[in-house]
Amino acid sequence: MKNSSKVKIANTYASALLEAAIENKTIAKVLIDVENLKSLLLDNSDFSTYMANPMYADDEKKSLLSEVVRKIKISATTARFIDVLFENRRLADLLNIVNEFVHLYHAHNNIAEVEVESVQKLSAAQSKKILAVLEKKLNKKVVVTCKLNPDIIGGLRVHVGSKMFDDTIITKLNHLEIMMKGEE
Repeated sequence: MKNSSKVKIANTYASALLEAAIENKTIAKVLIDVENLKSLLLDNSDFSTYMANPMYADDEKKSLLSEVVRKIKISATTARFIDVLFENRRLADLLNIVNEFVHLYHAHNNIAEVEVESVQKLSAAQSKKILAVLEKKLNKKVVVTCKLNPDIIGGLRVHVGSKMFDDTIITKLNHLEIMMKGEE
């Protein structure tokens, strides 16, 4: 299936879950459920593969799914949603759907999603300071995702939506190289 189709499917199902959570006034609990599901899927890639494999009987899959739902104690809204995914044979798309739900949740609650690239893991103090600066500059609550990128040599690269703020050493070196070539 094409990537754009997967994005549309994820958006459709995530939107439906968000609407149901808002309607049932369980949005905070559903977010926790989704984060738990995301952790489960990232820690257990075999789960998605198993659920998507048509060689396994539906009753076996349903039994496993019921056990997982029971163990992670998800809300009734999320449990019904997972049943719909199972019935529509969309469990293979669950990771994309939960990721999209988080994006939609953030948009609904006016929370900015920010990605910060650095060479090494930021300390707690650095992360806290970056969060405070971003919240002040953007004038809204911010969720920061940190990504390690050794190619930038040093400094930070910050992505906020379609904007990028680049204060990395590699970018400064590239600009210096361009300036030097222009002077020759």
